[in-house]
Amino acid sequence: MPIVTADLPYRLSGGATNVSPVASLGGERSTATGGVIVSGALRALYDDVSGAEAAAGDIEYRCIYTVNAHPTLTLSDAVLWIASPTISTSTEFDIQLDPAAIGAASAILLTTENETPDTTALPPGGWVRPTTKLTGLTIGSMPALSHKAFWVRRTVTAGAEAASADTGILRVQGESPA
Repeated sequence: MPIVTADLPYRLSGGATNVSPVASLGGERSTATGGVIVSGALRALYDDVSGAEAAAGDIEYRCIYTVNAHPTLTLSDAVLWIASPTISTSTEFDIQLDPAAIGAASAILLTTENETPDTTALPPGGWVRPTTKLTGLTIGSMPALSHKAFWVRRTVTAGAEAASADTGILRVQGESPA
């Protein structure tokens, strides 16, 4: 049976028992039942934008994992991109791969959601907003039951209106044997 979308869940970081998106700031991948992010929806990672955050502007970070949960097959040529950008004109999502190898824990650990990851520790290329597989970030081959850490940055423009239903969707896709 080939790898299907259900075999590619997203999981929080922050330790094996973490189920809180606010604590998804790097470190080990969550293996807890509540540590799964349903269908790559970025809405599951961030809280609603408060009036104070909207007025002042806000940048928050999350580290999450894409997982190849297939028990035997490798996902080859895996690519990560933003399949659906935010619906708000006042927010943006950008992504960046973590420098840790496939299968390893995140190499970066933040103490707060507003702490900027050390850019010297991140791979070259900086934060990007790829919206197609062709322009996406190349992960490479993910063996069965392995994972890859990556970072998501949400930017709220100063003077934005408060929002409670902003969304965006991430996608990972690659090749697998039939």
